[in-house]
Amino acid sequence: MSDYIAPLKDMRFVIEHLGPLAEVAALPGYEDATPDLVDAVLEEAGKFASEVLSPINRSGDTEGAQHTGDGVRTAPGWREAYRAFVDGGWNGIGCAQEFGGQGLPKLVSTAVAEMWNSANLSFALGPMLTQGAIEAIEVHGTDAQRETYLHKMVSGEWTGTMNLTEPQAGSDLSVVRTRAVPAGDHYLISGQKIYITYGEHDLTENIVHLVLARVQDAPAGTRGLSLFIVPKFLVNADGSIGDRNDVRCASIEHKLGIHGSPTAVMIYGEKGGAIGYLVGEQNRGLEYMFIMMNAARHAVGLEGVAIGERAYQRALAFARERVQGKPAGYAGSGTPTIIEHADVRRMLLTMKSRTEAMRALAYVCGAAFDRAARETDAERLAWWQRRGDLLTPITKGWCTETGIDVASLGIQVHGGMGFIEETGAAQYLRDARITTIYEGTTGVQAQDLVGRKTQRDGGRGTRELLGDIKRTVEALGASNDLRAKTLACELAGGVAALEAALAWLLDSAGQDARLPGAASVHYLHLWGIVCGGWLLGESALACLRGAGPDAAFREAKLNTAHFFALQILSEAGALQRKIVDGSAAVLALDAAAF
Repeated sequence: MSDYIAPLKDMRFVIEHLGPLAEVAALPGYEDATPDLVDAVLEEAGKFASEVLSPINRSGDTEGAQHTGDGVRTAPGWREAYRAFVDGGWNGIGCAQEFGGQGLPKLVSTAVAEMWNSANLSFALGPMLTQGAIEAIEVHGTDAQRETYLHKMVSGEWTGTMNLTEPQAGSDLSVVRTRAVPAGDHYLISGQKIYITYGEHDLTENIVHLVLARVQDAPAGTRGLSLFIVPKFLVNADGSIGDRNDVRCASIEHKLGIHGSPTAVMIYGEKGGAIGYLVGEQNRGLEYMFIMMNAARHAVGLEGVAIGERAYQRALAFARERVQGKPAGYAGSGTPTIIEHADVRRMLLTMKSRTEAMRALAYVCGAAFDRAARETDAERLAWWQRRGDLLTPITKGWCTETGIDVASLGIQVHGGMGFIEETGAAQYLRDARITTIYEGTTGVQAQDLVGRKTQRDGGRGTRELLGDIKRTVEALGASNDLRAKTLACELAGGVAALEAALAWLLDSAGQDARLPGAASVHYLHLWGIVCGGWLLGESALACLRGAGPDAAFREAKLNTAHFFALQILSEAGALQRKIVDGSAAVLALDAAAF
């Protein structure tokens, strides 16, 4: 089986030319993010991913995490790998230096996280949830809470979780039943949470749970939810570990994929109430939790990128080794490997172009967050906040759906061997399948894109992005390179499709409030392929200016973008028709007639 090798050339290219790193590094607090430092971080992260995390991916899948009754035992090699992860300072890459982190921009930490996810998605889920918990406490916690928890969480000595879901409360958090009763300087938490990633494990001495719960007499629905810090072990005044809190893991789920990641059923308050500490103000818990949720949605979108890259690498290695048949028109001697077959080329280029488009989108989204956090001009800050908010559901929804498609193609390249677990190709599809579900399904992301990110502001953020894409179309069209001109033509068609879809969406709710929902997923996919085409177009322009490490890299980039334009971006018109002409058909069949 092929090993994972971080695609550092493409990562560096995207960071430098699409971020772009120079603009992000010019922001206050990011001055240390020099090209030399970033290169060194990426190089070492790539080694760690290949040498430490990738080798235990298999044991995570085949043996997985085990519930022991007293707790959870992670897969063989997990504890040693996590200790090396902590000792290397990797958990704090993007965290504030105030709490022991390295303070690097999200643009850079996104690339590092991609490596973790490609090498070992199940392992990477723990640090990902911890990062979200850190952000929530840092922004909304008290000084005392930040001092108590963040140093240990940033270092990775303690991990964090996000506790939203209950048996009756999935995407609809208005029906959360977990209760919080005031008890002096704390609250007593009681209830059940499910699907809690790394809710219990043996990697660290403490786990800091962030729990949504409802205080008595709170308003109904989501307006009455509050956020609480509920540690597995209480923390003494001197920072040492204290008594065990009234929280336990009842079981872990048996899942289709991500077997190495323990997905826990958590019970709070069996013995009178778990001690919890209010974060911020009462009844603003969902608002605070959105910090974690938005970070997690971007991170899960990145998982689609990572799985696509790993599946592509394995499929490419197999195609270069597998001997089978002689394709029509083959002039060489002997029987060639299957990479000489035209249809295999089609599948591999589909995987490659989609993955590179996803990577560009996820990194640019991360850079938007950097700008929204550090811009000093209020108007520019608001502009970048709109951009990051808009790109988040596209990144999460489109990249995860595309990641599944790419992983499935990886199996197809392997033929019958892809269906056999021993080759490893099947794991990527099994692992990828959850990404379109957790942290908000594709349907939820699509509704967010339509409702909050399009209709609510009258399409302001979308028109700003369309303006940027049009400028790219103009630059491509002015090029003498035929591939660039082709990309300009297809990208212009994508822009026209989006403008038509946008106009229809802004008008359709007045006709039938259900119509935008019927169109929403197609609208998200349309944005995904157009944004992918836009960023591959920007990559093509950079290559035509001589950017990139060498001529071979630039030619590959240009040809990959050209393929994406003709084979993927060309679908924009069909998606527009599904949105504008086909949405009413979704609602034509009465529910009772199914």
